[in-house]
Amino acid sequence: MKRDKFKRLVSQAIAELPEEFQKRLENVVVLVEDRPSRELLDQMEVPPGDTLFGLYEGTPLTERGFAAPLYPDRIWIFKKPIEEECGTETEIKEEIKTTIVHEVAHFFGLDDEYLDELGY
Repeated sequence: MKRDKFKRLVSQAIAELPEEFQKRLENVVVLVEDRPSRELLDQMEVPPGDTLFGLYEGTPLTERGFAAPLYPDRIWIFKKPIEEECGTETEIKEEIKTTIVHEVAHFFGLDDEYLDELGY
């Protein structure tokens, strides 16, 4: 899939989030990269052969003080791992939605264990 189309699907997934969530994402940027770096995978303790579809980088709302952060938080969406895992455009679109919800949930302070229970 061409990068522009993938980015449109990411934008669409964000636009489909509930409005009250979108309003809270005012200081969050969403970036698309081809793959996570090996250094990032090592830092996140991702075993060889596994990968990441996305990553939230920042301070969750539940851990912030009163001052706004100087720099925006970032959500990374990794294109190639999603494409390699999914067989169709429909599956890619659904995985992007799931990944966006997962990473936005980290922004709101939810951990992986709880997200797994919810199916994300």
